[in-house]
Amino acid sequence: MNIRKLKQGEQPPMELLLLADPSEAIVKEYITRGECIVAELEERIIGVYVLLPTRPETIELVNVAVSVEHHGKGIGRQLVMDAVESARSKGYKTIEIGTGNSSIGQLALYQKCGFRIVGVDQDFFIKHYPEAIYENGIQCRDMVRLAQDL
Repeated sequence: MNIRKLKQGEQPPMELLLLADPSEAIVKEYITRGECIVAELEERIIGVYVLLPTRPETIELVNVAVSVEHHGKGIGRQLVMDAVESARSKGYKTIEIGTGNSSIGQLALYQKCGFRIVGVDQDFFIKHYPEAIYENGIQCRDMVRLAQDL
């Protein structure tokens, strides 16, 4: 697998990005401000993440997605760890990530990758997304915020 920055003029893999964030408008907004990194296998994009500088010395991992047929193979973990190393190599002191309260697998993954829960934005998904989101039989209401010192 090859992990690389999206090339100049190359279209971001929206179908993958929308797996992690169902709002096309929100994805398009942060993709223009962030750095999009893709994972390729046999010249096909199978994963993506976006890093977005937010405050001095702080960067946020705003989207991590892996194609459904490649779930459970450790690719998400490789992408998260690549994002952490990329942020560290660029001199950031903190990397943050947020996910829904209903995203049980993602919450486990991020904690296994060294992130710790630092807060909750209550009703974030109710306020910012027009359609109700359900995962694992749970309504996604709150943004669980995690961070890691680099």
